[in-house]
Amino acid sequence: MEIKEIIIPFDIEQKLIWKHNVQAYEVEELFQRSPQIRFVAKGKVSGEDLYAASGQTDEGRCLIIFFLKKSKSRALVISAREMDTKERKLYAKKRSKK
Repeated sequence: MEIKEIIIPFDIEQKLIWKHNVQAYEVEELFQRSPQIRFVAKGKVSGEDLYAASGQTDEGRCLIIFFLKKSKSRALVISAREMDTKERKLYAKKRSKK
């Protein structure tokens, strides 16, 4: 899945900072580094499903980003946080298979 545009509403950006200590530039870095993307749930709007992108920032932080896939290769970020232990193990396992 190719993501060409990342949309982070102001209120979501503020939540990422104060609740999860994740900056908007880190979200953008992760998408530029070919993250592992998996389907999470069917969206309420047809064609706008929820996905999770797992990967590392330029500084090596392991993040997971939840987003709605919008039309024209756009991603509407819903949340982003550090991966938990289970998610890190799964990410490492999938990464080693490449």
